[in-house]
Amino acid sequence: MLLRSAVVMACLVVLTPPVSRAAARHVGHDLQSAIDSAQPGDTLSLAAGTYEAKPAEFIDSLCGNCQDQRTRHHASYGFHVKDKSLWIVGAGTGKTILVTKAGYGVFFDNAGESGITNLAITGGIRDTCGMATDAAIVARNTRLTVANCWIRDNTQYPESTIVGIGGVMGREGAELIVLNNRITNNTWDGVALYRGATAYIADNEIAKGRGAGVGVTWDATATVLRNRVSGYWKGIGSFGATRVVCKNNIVFNLIGWGIVATGTSYMDCANNVVYQCGNCGFGLWGPDVHGRLANNVFVKNGWREQWVCPRVGVWNYGHPIQFPMSNNLLWENVEGDWRDMPDYTDEYGNVHADPVWDTLTFAPLPGSPLIDKGNSELSDPDGSACDIGIYGGPQAFRTPVEVSRSAPVDTRKKK
Repeated sequence: MLLRSAVVMACLVVLTPPVSRAAARHVGHDLQSAIDSAQPGDTLSLAAGTYEAKPAEFIDSLCGNCQDQRTRHHASYGFHVKDKSLWIVGAGTGKTILVTKAGYGVFFDNAGESGITNLAITGGIRDTCGMATDAAIVARNTRLTVANCWIRDNTQYPESTIVGIGGVMGREGAELIVLNNRITNNTWDGVALYRGATAYIADNEIAKGRGAGVGVTWDATATVLRNRVSGYWKGIGSFGATRVVCKNNIVFNLIGWGIVATGTSYMDCANNVVYQCGNCGFGLWGPDVHGRLANNVFVKNGWREQWVCPRVGVWNYGHPIQFPMSNNLLWENVEGDWRDMPDYTDEYGNVHADPVWDTLTFAPLPGSPLIDKGNSELSDPDGSACDIGIYGGPQAFRTPVEVSRSAPVDTRKKK
């Protein structure tokens, strides 16, 4: 898929990859030496092969997820891009493999406009300090594009820490484009944003991990579109004072909630499919949350005993008047559709009905109640009345996407 610019809504900035870059340099197997000797704006072209890091320990002067942001703590990095713009381009995700052996696998630190693409990142080793925001890619004060990568099998972490190693972590001042990646079989959040980060996260497969598929925390901002999130503890969440646009995602086969909005966050949650999550499909969690819930599909949620929320389609622990809910379809949720709020069935366009869809792609079949029944404030890409679900709305999937139907697995147990 070609990179494309995106207008990031809800008070986000416009993120676009740089139009041109400086010289391309071919790299031997000492990638860090090539990074250190590169000139700002260079492109490092990596041939097929395995590039193993020589990890280095350091003191991180800021903490991504501590109450006191200035809490210093121990961490490690595998490859370090610091104080220069740099693009790292591989020969393909099955050909160019970075083995990081560290907590911050590839650490972009004050790295201007940088990018990493067309390669695999694996072999991370969790830092023993639980405050470290370990991930295959960590970015701070950098405008970074992560595209067409396979971030996989970062699984080594000790019993002494709950957190493992995530996929992509945006730290202070990071502006991220995370596009068309596979983020699979890691041990913490697929994509997580902390203080001062902003991101456009689209068209990724985020599968089989611990924590959340996408977590937007503190005061971060994000647009989250057309991702396939599965096999995590939890799905897509807005926390703290964040601002999130969450549209046309497929969230399925989790053990906790599918999508949640909490804290003082704002979430525009529209045209998602939330299927077969362990507890609630959607949770409105807190009296100060605002947003909109429109054109979503919540089906067969509640397959396991209650853990983080009831086994229902939509659960309220806030004020629905601050979070209008319209034109959603709910069906076969284990303990009902609506909990701790009025029953909105047949109110505001919400329905309890069989979606009548293709079970592999979630595409509506002829006669489906998903067709043309969406919120009138939104429309489909061709200008027609909006469908409910992932094939409706301006950010709709344009072609059918097949989704695996394997049985959900409880991933809270350490591997």
